[in-house]
Amino acid sequence: MIGTSLGNLWYGFGVALQPSNLMWSFFGVFIGNLVGVLPGMGVLTTISILLPLTYALSPIAAVLLLAGIFYGAQYGAAVCSILLNLPCHPSHVVTCIDAYPLTRQGKGGMALGITMMSSFVGASVGIIIMVLFSSVVVALALQFGPAEYFSLLLFGLLAGSTMSKGDPIKGVAMMVFGMLLGVVGTDVTSGVFRFTFGILDLSDGIELVALALGLFGIGEFLKSVNKMVSIQGNSPGMHVRAREMLPTLADIRVAAWPTVRGTLIGAIFGFLPGTGPTPASFISYAAEKKLSKYPERFGHGAIEGFASSEASTHSCVQVDFIPTLTLGIPGEAVMALLLSALLIKGIQPGPQFISAHPSIFWGLVASFWIGNVMLIILNIPLIGLWVRLLSLPYRYIYPSALFFICIGVWSTRSSLVLVAETLIFGIVGYVFAALEFEIAPLLLGFVLEPLVEENFRRAMIFSRGDLATFVERPISAAFLCMTVLLLAVQSIGLARLARKKISANASATLAE
Repeated sequence: MIGTSLGNLWYGFGVALQPSNLMWSFFGVFIGNLVGVLPGMGVLTTISILLPLTYALSPIAAVLLLAGIFYGAQYGAAVCSILLNLPCHPSHVVTCIDAYPLTRQGKGGMALGITMMSSFVGASVGIIIMVLFSSVVVALALQFGPAEYFSLLLFGLLAGSTMSKGDPIKGVAMMVFGMLLGVVGTDVTSGVFRFTFGILDLSDGIELVALALGLFGIGEFLKSVNKMVSIQGNSPGMHVRAREMLPTLADIRVAAWPTVRGTLIGAIFGFLPGTGPTPASFISYAAEKKLSKYPERFGHGAIEGFASSEASTHSCVQVDFIPTLTLGIPGEAVMALLLSALLIKGIQPGPQFISAHPSIFWGLVASFWIGNVMLIILNIPLIGLWVRLLSLPYRYIYPSALFFICIGVWSTRSSLVLVAETLIFGIVGYVFAALEFEIAPLLLGFVLEPLVEENFRRAMIFSRGDLATFVERPISAAFLCMTVLLLAVQSIGLARLARKKISANASATLAE
């Protein structure tokens, strides 16, 4: 099998390295990288604008262009998240939590270097999985039914409460609030409007881009608007030397295993149809914090947090092409646009896609490696430029970012209501930050709620209302056992914390 896969990959390189295909791949990567860096300018909008261009291209060139924009934007969005605390793509929300504090400490260049390394490792492993295990992954993905999806997502929701830096109860409360926000919109089954309050623009639900950019982007602006605190080492004439951009061996050692674990988590979510990189980044961050000996460091510049999430994002992005092309089930809206481009060309995704269109599939796989090398070459000389953004005064950076945020959010649906949503969530994010509530669990609940609800309903329909289906299926039962175990560990930890507080209060009372 390995020999056959390597032969197919060699054939794919022959397709991807054709001058015209190579040119379109580079164009997509460059545009994606640029769009990712600009605050508020989404990759979905960019692909939508360029989709008509694919009419005049060959199928392989069209796929390489759109795919290059997709994974190129992942690199660029990480830059925006690290330097400005603006998650231009939802999967980079977690990156803001620990990478931005490093930027405020004058270590933005190091954070970018770690991100670039972790991203390249995650993407490379994802590509290897595509090369060696495409057929196996498709068969394994078909074993996941609604019950397995629900149990997996339930475990992910509970694990997400560990992303809170303070009281775990606050983390759970924020996650539940996020799930309530995810309920807003039209019920998929009955078509009934839920919690729209008569506002037609809410019939499609709350836009994730508006929620994320409001909570992080606008919220950060409101926190900083009355503060004249500058980033360490920030001055108009700041010059960042090359050695300051490169992480030390100690930093690389800290990021190594989290990168491996994040890559594996991303690969798992990648082959699950209909999930995408956003849940993978949240779950990998939660897992890393749970495994850490010093969880209190998370949220204050822990390298492990964003190294793991970035590796999972890029690994998931690569592997996500397998269910998209072979099962016809996109992981997110961008993948749906990619499928649209194929359908325009008269190419039907499905289980026979690899054998029916080997030049497209293996050319795409080979272009991933070529594109990721292009991104490394592009970003190494540009890291200095990105870091020099820190020399700009906040009075220039944040108003410009707010402008791009408003333009980017408006362009998703051409609706000013989305701009209003973004501003409202910005105020909400500021209030939550003042009350020491973490934002990440809220976004996790919002992202996973539609998937949890949909798969629970499907499981109930298939089992005719029998809840036993969740424990009768082995994979589902395994995830439920892990959920119960995690819940028990959390409960024991809270009980010990409560006893310590009671003892401390009793000692203080006796001392008085």
